[in-house]
Amino acid sequence: MKYISTRGDKSPKRFCDILLEGLAPDGGLYLPEHYPKVDDATLARWRTVYHQQGYAELAFEVLSLYIDDIPATDLRALCAKTYTAEVFGTGEIVPLRHLENNIWLEALSNGPTLAFKDMAMQLLGNLFEYELARRGESLNILGATSGDTGSAAEYAMRGKKGVRVFMTSPAGRMSPFQQAQMFSLMDDNIYNIAVDGVFDDCQDMVKAVSNDLDFKRKYKIGTVNSINWARLLAQVVYYFAGYFQATQHNTEKVSFTVPSGNFGNICAGHVARMMGLPVARLIVATNENDVLDEFFKTGVYRVRGSADTHETSSPSMDISKASNFERFVFDLLGRDAPLTKSYFGDALARVGHFDLSTHPMFSQASTKYGFSSGKSTHADRLATIKDSWERHGMMIDTHTADAVKVAREHLRDGVPMIVLETALPIKFAATIVEATGKEPDRPAKFVDIEALPKRVISMAADTQAIKTFIADRCA
Repeated sequence: MKYISTRGDKSPKRFCDILLEGLAPDGGLYLPEHYPKVDDATLARWRTVYHQQGYAELAFEVLSLYIDDIPATDLRALCAKTYTAEVFGTGEIVPLRHLENNIWLEALSNGPTLAFKDMAMQLLGNLFEYELARRGESLNILGATSGDTGSAAEYAMRGKKGVRVFMTSPAGRMSPFQQAQMFSLMDDNIYNIAVDGVFDDCQDMVKAVSNDLDFKRKYKIGTVNSINWARLLAQVVYYFAGYFQATQHNTEKVSFTVPSGNFGNICAGHVARMMGLPVARLIVATNENDVLDEFFKTGVYRVRGSADTHETSSPSMDISKASNFERFVFDLLGRDAPLTKSYFGDALARVGHFDLSTHPMFSQASTKYGFSSGKSTHADRLATIKDSWERHGMMIDTHTADAVKVAREHLRDGVPMIVLETALPIKFAATIVEATGKEPDRPAKFVDIEALPKRVISMAADTQAIKTFIADRCA
């Protein structure tokens, strides 16, 4: 399997090369040259694998279609090391829970940092350590987080040999629990940087550093954001696992509703659907930062500046530049790399938006690729959290509440709707208390985490500043 850039770089690469690289040299994102097709017989076999051998073996089956430069025995061992009951709290790893009517929640937040990002990040940490040891190299990971990516990455990479983590986050924009999870880590290979700005400013810094090829190569810069294909690939697995739990036969279809800001989580669903998973609809749920909802309803993709990016009670989606969206648009445009580059490399930089409403391919976002979308506000998520607690005794976090609200608007008779749960409620306790009057449960290991000493430095939203910071610590 070879990988290509959405912007046309003509040097196809193997999986382990792009694992350590992140962005392509031309600024594009990597995708496989083709999506492997899963026929009915394979899907039936995978169903048996999941139910009889477990999630780790299913992960090996899916990943091995995309990774052929790691020996199969090693890849299977990495999956088995990653997806354990000890790490994820349950042997099912991603159990399905019934909420109401035909709506199900797929629990993705049982990992070390109580967020779905652990599902991919734990594997990524093991892949990095394996490949760096095999090459005798080191890696400096530069990331941006709006809340959950940072802690998931740091918990996965802390203590890993040959790896340093430089994690940027928007100052004051995460919940107190999210900040404490990250800033309380004292490991020598972890650096937290609070940026004066919003998540998109952090993401822009990461991309700017990645696009400086000389600096990137000199300091061996890699990424853990979902611009890294390996992370997105790991997320494809739980779409298959959710499907196998919700259905009995491969003739059945399901839909997924996914709270989305950077488009990585639902892009993994797009990949699963392209592989042949029987998905009826992929429904994007946004909060007040509704850039993606606007696109799927109008065809206009219009990024917002810092001043127009709302600070909300579902802060991990306070994003106005959805990096992974480029991967989907590349597919939507028939994998036309020059045209994709003209939109993401030129139009967004020049005027801050592009319009596909009159493009003949735009209608296929819904008809061919199955996408729909919806929006949720603070009032909506309060009402959804309150309703889910009072009627069903099920407490959900703010992002999952956005998805439940939108899922209810897109139900179809006879088609199970799987909502991807993204975090445990304790990460957003203030809003949960506002909605229900009840403090959410807190795992014992996180009692009083907000009171722990913190190690974080402040920085302006300046690319040169982060470069200097990295260079000084790698001297």
